[in-house]
Amino acid sequence: MPQRAAAQLPLPGAPPQGSPAPTSPPAPPSPGRLTAPKLLARGLPVPIRGRGATPGARVTVQVRLRRRWSAVASRRARRSGRYRLRFRPRRARRVYRLRATTPGGPPSRPVRVRTRPIVLAAVGDINLGDDVAAVMAYRGVRFPWSGTARMLRRADIAYGNLECAVSRRGSPVPKQYNFRGHPRALRAAARYAGMDVFSLANNHVGDFGTAALLDTLAWARQFGTVPVGAGRNLTAAARPRVVRRLGLKVAFVGVSDVVPPGFAAGPRSPGTTYADPALIRSSVRRARRRAHVVVAAFHWGVERSPTPSGRQRFLAGVARRAGAQVILGAHPHVLQPVETGKRSVTAFSLGNFVWSAGSPASASTGILRLRLSARGVEGARLAPAVIESTRPRLLRR
Repeated sequence: MPQRAAAQLPLPGAPPQGSPAPTSPPAPPSPGRLTAPKLLARGLPVPIRGRGATPGARVTVQVRLRRRWSAVASRRARRSGRYRLRFRPRRARRVYRLRATTPGGPPSRPVRVRTRPIVLAAVGDINLGDDVAAVMAYRGVRFPWSGTARMLRRADIAYGNLECAVSRRGSPVPKQYNFRGHPRALRAAARYAGMDVFSLANNHVGDFGTAALLDTLAWARQFGTVPVGAGRNLTAAARPRVVRRLGLKVAFVGVSDVVPPGFAAGPRSPGTTYADPALIRSSVRRARRRAHVVVAAFHWGVERSPTPSGRQRFLAGVARRAGAQVILGAHPHVLQPVETGKRSVTAFSLGNFVWSAGSPASASTGILRLRLSARGVEGARLAPAVIESTRPRLLRR
């Protein structure tokens, strides 16, 4: 007789025949990998990026505060698993620890973001011609900067008033003093001394005519510096120039209240920005819309006067009310007071710097070091110096 096949009984614990195979539980949503800048200017929002997250997952960014993690922002991950967020701190801190989480999933690896103020080093009048040129011809173009270059290079932004033309063209215009420097001297100021921004809104940049003024602009840009307060026309001269460091945007405008005939820029003619209150308000307000901090550079006041005039105080008030947090003055050739306010500072005159000083008062100078954040001026200190043979030398305190 034919034998029947023995019925196969299911093994203990095996699913019944015909039932679907068991599936593993779904993996919990993942926030992926979090990245953020390692160093950022103080007070700025922290830009955060993530990748490798579960598509569509709700990602929450947390910050470590007082020994616990607090949620500060959230966003759904895109199909690519990427996402972007911004953390806007209510209080500026030196270090932030951040991580990302998803509901029911493990947190990402924490990242550290350090913050610090941006240092602006500001100096007074710089003349690359006249007696300074004679000293450089003998001792080299770096000599006037050899006592201060290290401090200037260490700053995030170094600013000064370039009170001469830099050009091989042109003839002296009819006036008492005419100053002109060689491009090599300007290159040393930019690349050896670390100067970043020059105000050209003064009464000497046009000493050799408009062609030389335009050359000065071109040379300054060629050497990597930012010229302000002069241009091919009034619109260009009054335009704010923005310098960015660690995410902080610092806008500079330059204005001269000492304008020899033919120096002022016109609608179609090169020159410097003149100190018209309406023009100051307009330039500063434009700068305020584009930057976190606005620096207004003025050429004003009375030569050799240690105290600011009423005109200086009036123009400073116009700039402050329009939104300038930093006001830097030049022209008196001596130091005048540095006044601090709420997140602001006004240096009415920073005196001479690279210059042939002829008296103890005009030889007294310094480097004004400002700590800037997204909130304005966090601190100010004048590092004193004295000019010896056209070379400023820092004094120890």
